Amino acid sequence: MLLDRRTLEGIAGGNITIVLRRWRRPSVKSGGTLLTAIGQLAIDAVELISEADIDDAVAKAAGFGSLDDALAALAGRDGELYRVRVRLAGPDPRAALREADDLTDAEAEQLVQRLTRLDARQPWTHATLALIAAYPERRAAELAELLGREMLPFKQDVRKLKALGLTESLEVGYRLSPRGEALLSKLPPR
Repeated sequence: MLLDRRTLEGIAGGNITIVLRRWRRPSVKSGGTLLTAIGQLAIDAVELISEADIDDAVAKAAGFGSLDDALAALAGRDGELYRVRVRLAGPDPRAALREADDLTDAEAEQLVQRLTRLDARQPWTHATLALIAAYPERRAAELAELLGREMLPFKQDVRKLKALGLTESLEVGYRLSPRGEALLSKLPPR
């Protein structure tokens, strides 16, 4: 579930507690979490509703000025209508992980094993880490082209590295996190 900056700021400020979405099937589930630019969101409930279930209070809790604004935003979209109850659960757990650069040999070995599993079909992790280290803040499209890859699969792979705390997304491009730099320094050159 993608959320715009205004919605994220409203959730962080406690003003927005509901997200209204039309989906063929929900992309989040009750009890789940969602990592965002403001931190980790808790998904407290995902409820199938009708437009009749939306009143001014629900519209305001979803960040709209009025019921009419909420309905206008939902108009023309396909799928069933859902009310998603959200709240800020805390900071992004990857943030602390990214800063953990004092890798023990055992931790480094665990990360190498994870990277080896990611490389099972086709090796890409070492080259991607090295490229991001060499070209921080470079656009994803340019990095993907340097590796001879399509941009969207490249970005999906970088997200896998981010989940391990090895990279950070920037306004434009990426950089290695302190943890990623520490691991890359322990890897043999290829």
